[in-house]
Amino acid sequence: MPDALELLKTRRSFKAVELSGPGPSAAEIDTLLTVASRVPDHGKLIPWRFIVFEGEARRAAGAAIVSAFRGKYPDAKPEQADAERERLTRAPLVIAVVSRAAPHVKIPEWEQVLSAGAAAMNLVLAAHALGYGASWITEWYAYDRGVLDVLGLKPHEKIAGFVHIGRPPGAPDDRPRPPLAEIATRFQA
Repeated sequence: MPDALELLKTRRSFKAVELSGPGPSAAEIDTLLTVASRVPDHGKLIPWRFIVFEGEARRAAGAAIVSAFRGKYPDAKPEQADAERERLTRAPLVIAVVSRAAPHVKIPEWEQVLSAGAAAMNLVLAAHALGYGASWITEWYAYDRGVLDVLGLKPHEKIAGFVHIGRPPGAPDDRPRPPLAEIATRFQA
């Protein structure tokens, strides 16, 4: 396993369709979820949860996605509907990170949302540490109430992301990163 800094420096995103099987084992999925849940959580509210999509459950969720798609686009071509049905089958494992942020007397909702984002990022990093590739995406169905209802989200819950996990096709090319001088300043007293 690479050391922590090297791990962080080498993490890259992959396209979901590039991720192949076999996917993580049950024990590895437990590890992924354990690491994902080790994030800052002011007030110990646990303002996130996970939905695991693997095997045929990915296709069952795809049925909800294509149903919503057809409702929005009744004139869509069959191949477009087929692509929507297969959204969660592009990688062998998909884990939805669900934000459960809600009003609280002490903890701002914004901090709760950030905690869900941290959980998604930890999930991506844990996948990388285990030798898998990952793609953290939302896409339109993450915002469709009909799809969210079928997936079991409560009215106040939102999808922070669908993290697609599988075997990477190889080392991806790194994309240009912003020079530190453009994104970091030092406060002067």
